[in-house]
Amino acid sequence: MSKLVKVEGYKPLLSPVQTEQGIKLIKEFFQVNLSTALRLRRVTAPLFVLRGLGINDDLNGVERPVTFPIKDMGEQIAEVVHSLAKWKRMMLAEYDIEPGYGLYTDMNAIRGDEELDNIHSLYVDQWDWERTITAADRNLDFLKKIVRDIYAAILRTEYLVHETYPHIKPFLPEEIHFIHSEELRRMYPDMTPKEREDAICKEYGAVFIMGIGGKLGDGEPHDGRAPDYDDWSTPNSDGFFGLNGDIMIWYPLLGRALELSSMGIRVDKEALLRQLKLAGKEDRLNLYFHKKLLNDEMPLSIGGGIGQSRLCMVLLQKAHVGEIQASIWPDDMRRECAKAGMPLI
Repeated sequence: MSKLVKVEGYKPLLSPVQTEQGIKLIKEFFQVNLSTALRLRRVTAPLFVLRGLGINDDLNGVERPVTFPIKDMGEQIAEVVHSLAKWKRMMLAEYDIEPGYGLYTDMNAIRGDEELDNIHSLYVDQWDWERTITAADRNLDFLKKIVRDIYAAILRTEYLVHETYPHIKPFLPEEIHFIHSEELRRMYPDMTPKEREDAICKEYGAVFIMGIGGKLGDGEPHDGRAPDYDDWSTPNSDGFFGLNGDIMIWYPLLGRALELSSMGIRVDKEALLRQLKLAGKEDRLNLYFHKKLLNDEMPLSIGGGIGQSRLCMVLLQKAHVGEIQASIWPDDMRRECAKAGMPLI
């Protein structure tokens, strides 16, 4: 409860019925814009995968997946996905999708170790996308182009919401600012990573923070990232390292920075070997996913996830993600939210 932010005088701008209609509007419009901008086809995705194949995303390496035994498969253990970062790349190969094109899907996950607050829930829903690229695309300029395409789709969706509900005023800036996490550390050396995010997002409104996962000048990473999907260790043209990052915006209603998307150019063989060694995870080289990558059975790619409930929360200007999605919340949080004018579904 200590992390719950209560907005003084908060009243939802939409009724419950209008909110449901707004969610539908945003989800339908944004995914069409995303798929058109990045040339993605929709595919069906799994809710769970088998343990031990190296396919599930292990996030920061400490989150425990929800698991269950499969009676009809000799009690093999299945894991509810954390995200589809690795599965999508396998599907690019499965569908033989050529460079310049890709896929997207609705990803639904359960993260039982999540710390619950205004923006974090046990239930995670996002558009997971992946696109085949060439070796020539593995550079910072290409990464920035894709980020701008995604941000433009967000801006178009924000305008549609305003056009539909004129009293919801747009607040996102026209341009997104790019900065490397090491640059950010040097700007604010006495701040924590989260405080740096707040400071830079408050200044620019929308920021892509690059180089997430590798150690910075102080010996600590800006944030955790698994070593076997995003490339956070390859030197890039701005003199730093890493070909990944987070799309973040300043959310005035809560007075804090919010992450809307985690994304990046994926590891090639060299980056995979290097990052597994840096992370002390070289035992993963024997897993199914990693063998396929090392055997050139998967294409080079770029990909990421964009939070569905998080985006709806921001564009409908809600104070709690529980106003957007149905999930489980502590009883005391429900009571406090009700008192604060935040009606949780």
